[in-house]
Amino acid sequence: MFCEKAIELIRELQRMSDGQLPAFNEDGLRQVLQEMEALYEQNQSDVNEAKSEGRAELIPSIKLRHCCLLRNQRCVTAYLYDRLLRIRALRWEYGSVLPPNIRFHMCAEELQWFGQYKKSLASFMRSLGGEEGLDITQDMKPPKSLYIEVRCLKDHGEFEIDDGTVILLKKNSQHFLPRWKCEQLIRQGVLEHVVS
Repeated sequence: MFCEKAIELIRELQRMSDGQLPAFNEDGLRQVLQEMEALYEQNQSDVNEAKSEGRAELIPSIKLRHCCLLRNQRCVTAYLYDRLLRIRALRWEYGSVLPPNIRFHMCAEELQWFGQYKKSLASFMRSLGGEEGLDITQDMKPPKSLYIEVRCLKDHGEFEIDDGTVILLKKNSQHFLPRWKCEQLIRQGVLEHVVS
């Protein structure tokens, strides 16, 4: 049946919850593109035959195949666009360095797009807020306080804050740090926010 492989690509994305990135289905995408090529070639030969021999009975099948081509095109575009939206959201969630298990699910073009998006976002953030720029990825929700208490979940080494103070982040140590300096480490799993 026409368009089944394209619809399966969409269903694959729907099965994954938000924030998760399924492995890039290169095989499924290739099958959809091959189906589209076969439909296009069949349409071309039928159009030529309908024009040269005046066979009007071929027009409904030409229209059907053309609709299938358009549907496959929409499904492939939706699949790729949804993946890009998920990858963009991952940049905001994990920062500029994605975990290896997520990078493993991305194709080379998606990795290249992620790198370009990361550079564009960094350039935009440098253009804001004077000399140092403004990191707009830090506070996803407005903070209630500028300093928070954090517990170190694993040895991380030395950590320098803006005033030049160097703090040694050792496993199970607790610190009172500026929120914006430790948000990234919390997302990476190095620190956890201690809620009293």
